[in-house]
Amino acid sequence: MSPQPRRTTHDHDGDLVVFLIGMRINRPLRVRAWLPVLAAMPPMIAELSRHPELGMLGATSALGPGGPLVVQYWRDLASLHAYASAGGGRHRAAWTAFNRRARTAGDAVGIWHETYVVPAGHHESFYSAVPGFGLAAAVGSAPVGPGRERAAQRLGVPA
Repeated sequence: MSPQPRRTTHDHDGDLVVFLIGMRINRPLRVRAWLPVLAAMPPMIAELSRHPELGMLGATSALGPGGPLVVQYWRDLASLHAYASAGGGRHRAAWTAFNRRARTAGDAVGIWHETYVVPAGHHESFYSAVPGFGLAAAVGSAPVGPGRERAAQRLGVPA
């Protein structure tokens, strides 16, 4: 994907949920302990991408301290919780398998997540000379123009 030559922001004014999920490889030589955890995430993201009605708006992967992480953008908290607890989706099977393996793997691999509920008017973004990324990739982008040049303007607060 080539960089966008213009200055942009994301194109979404409503509420959203930002969900960070990652793993920490504590024992790199115990590949059989952490590789299944790593392999579980791509099929879940693919499932969610094929079914936008489930509520995930988009996801971006990155390498964080100790291992990979995924930033997910969700329509609302109810959709995130519904996916996490649904019996027929990939998440439930992956969570069950992780808990089963954790009994024998010990601390070889750790997992974590953080959830942020972001009300409308409390999120802003800026992108310049980068391809669609993060929230803009999830919900679309819009040019930064008059009245939206500064972060405070995009948030609707006095500068």
